[in-house]
Amino acid sequence: MRYRIAIAALLTIAATTGFGHAADPRYPDWPCAQAKVPEISLAAVWAGPQLDDVSGKWKDDAKASALVAKLAARRTPLEEAQKAITEYLSGATDKTAGGKLLFAGLFDSLNAQRSQVLNGLERVTRKQREAAEKIRGDTLALQALQGATPPDQAKIDQLGNQLVWQTRIFEDRQRVIKFVCEVPTAIDQRLFALGRTIQQEIE
Repeated sequence: MRYRIAIAALLTIAATTGFGHAADPRYPDWPCAQAKVPEISLAAVWAGPQLDDVSGKWKDDAKASALVAKLAARRTPLEEAQKAITEYLSGATDKTAGGKLLFAGLFDSLNAQRSQVLNGLERVTRKQREAAEKIRGDTLALQALQGATPPDQAKIDQLGNQLVWQTRIFEDRQRVIKFVCEVPTAIDQRLFALGRTIQQEIE
């Protein structure tokens, strides 16, 4: 009988995950309150010169590609990244060309980074949906075991302990999802801020 109190809570977890009611039907696996925006719009983060003539060329420039990798890494503090941009462009022969190359690299890199985060969130959501169904099924099975005459205490304890771990993992993942939901916005803001620094240096 030791797990009877938890039955209602476990069934509530399985029934109220919200996975069946996505805010946007186009993205049924999207778990965040924020609307899913699959890609960053160039116009939303860049008001500088056209980048068509430098698209993809940043990869061929060793110095630019190394700096792009550093700037795109979220572990690099924003102020440090902005300072690195200023130093890089101050030594450039052509600031406009160098700035365009740098931003093209940042746009490609951060969009790719962002896509990985979005795909990861949806992948974990699918796992959570499966986990919720498993919790629901096991909870009903535990309920049946507890109602049996005579009850098999060994099976009740085994399934009860299993449910405790399943629920703990489920709740931990939910907390991680909530945290990671903020990452795409942070990437957008980082790209906008770095793009603005580059534009100011160009001007």
